[in-house]
Amino acid sequence: MTRLVTAHLFHAVNGVVESPDQWQFGHFGPEEGEMMGRTLANVTDVVIGRKLWQEWSEFWPAAAEGDPFAAFVNPVRKHVVSSTLGDDLGWNSTRIDGDPLDHVRALREGDGGDIAVVGGVETVRSLFLGGVVDRLTLTTHPVVGAGRRLFGDDVPVTRLELLESTATSAGNVVTTYGLRTAD
Repeated sequence: MTRLVTAHLFHAVNGVVESPDQWQFGHFGPEEGEMMGRTLANVTDVVIGRKLWQEWSEFWPAAAEGDPFAAFVNPVRKHVVSSTLGDDLGWNSTRIDGDPLDHVRALREGDGGDIAVVGGVETVRSLFLGGVVDRLTLTTHPVVGAGRRLFGDDVPVTRLELLESTATSAGNVVTTYGLRTAD
């Protein structure tokens, strides 16, 4: 049985996904929390880029007890995309040895629940465009952000298929896409 691979990013109206902590929290309501809870409930493995893994590994292990995201992220198996980190990472983490696309393909065919690609920008972009992310969810906040966009001018025309969309009472639009397989 093939496991579901998802990615979810917070997104500004102008396409910025970098540093959502600068602008997302003013528009994060109970519906967003419920959606995240449903999405993460079946996840047993996450794929994460080196920079974000380093930030999170310094913050989340010491997060306040009872924080729902800490309760998820601390015990989950983490697969880190890095060519510079060593093999002894701690925090229930393993460095991906070799091609991340091949690693995710092998994970998807193995045992366990869903797999979430949690970031960073380059990791989500390369795995989605590489065809190993089944569902890319963007929570678009009513803000214009500063920083990197998920898909820059260097990404060729890529057709997507809208799988789901909803607006929330906090003013966000949550859209889920897959790569379009046929024209």
